[in-house]
Amino acid sequence: MGTLARRGLLLSLAVLVAAAAFHCAEAAAARLSPNYYRRSCPRVERIVYDAVAAKQRANPSTAAGTLRLFFHDCFVGGCDASVLVSPLSSDRSPERAAEINLSLPGDAFDAVDRAKAALEAACPGVVSCADVLALAARDLVGILGGPRFPVALGRRDSARSDAADVEGNLPRTNMSGRAMASLFARKGLTPREMVALAGAHTVGFSHCAEFAHRIYGYRGAGAGADGHDPSLNPEFARALQRSCAGYQGDPTVSIFNDVVTPRDFDEVYYKNLPRGLGLLASDAALWEYPPTRVFVQRYAGNRTAFFEDFAAAMQKLGAVGVKTGRQGVVRRRCDALD
Repeated sequence: MGTLARRGLLLSLAVLVAAAAFHCAEAAAARLSPNYYRRSCPRVERIVYDAVAAKQRANPSTAAGTLRLFFHDCFVGGCDASVLVSPLSSDRSPERAAEINLSLPGDAFDAVDRAKAALEAACPGVVSCADVLALAARDLVGILGGPRFPVALGRRDSARSDAADVEGNLPRTNMSGRAMASLFARKGLTPREMVALAGAHTVGFSHCAEFAHRIYGYRGAGAGADGHDPSLNPEFARALQRSCAGYQGDPTVSIFNDVVTPRDFDEVYYKNLPRGLGLLASDAALWEYPPTRVFVQRYAGNRTAFFEDFAAAMQKLGAVGVKTGRQGVVRRRCDALD
């Protein structure tokens, strides 16, 4: 067999394997249903809501952290609660120990653990941690004033969690729009869905280290006289420089992702981007990249469109790589592999 023929065969096999994996994932997602626990745990949604609402009242940063937790879980091996496993409960380094996951907030993990504990008291061994996380993320968006939407249930939890699986599967804060679109496409998500999901940055905060390269000694073209990224609003850049001045000595120093309406789930995040008020380079990239700019413009001027697309994108995200039936397990504790 000639070299070209072998390459053609290998390419064909790769396409077939990818297609088979895609159809398997589709089949698993098709088994999910909002009524999955109707008989086995009929109060599942109320129990989760009560637990996470109480946590949000006590710690208002819980919602944004839980949204991020859900995203990080689904993008690495699918929505299977593998990111919830604590390094203290595992013999090997789980996903949570990966460098990019070290800043995931403890309040988000605690919200899921509290909801799971309440469910174990009411319906022992029935509801998966993956479903708890999906419901918690949805509920907390609604609590902040965002859209409410049905969540299909029936996910199983992963029986493994490995930090080595994380690299290359999560977007970095310095990624270009093109690079992010390529990553999201590998997860089956379109640029439109990517921009809608980025709207989660309407709440929450980022540590100064994640955008310090934009405000101190910027090395790109057109750097401002005081060393900031020229795509940043100059006054905003100077305010960030002052606020983050001591970040190297105190890595917990952080800034709201949306400095205009930081506690509201709304469309103002998108309005900020053309004004140079996008905090992260990856935020600014959504405005700079033409295929995504059109959706930034759409959502900035239409809250209803944003809410509808965000809800649809969250539902699609929640079906990425799900495990059902014997593909996974129902863990009794979310922070440990049973």
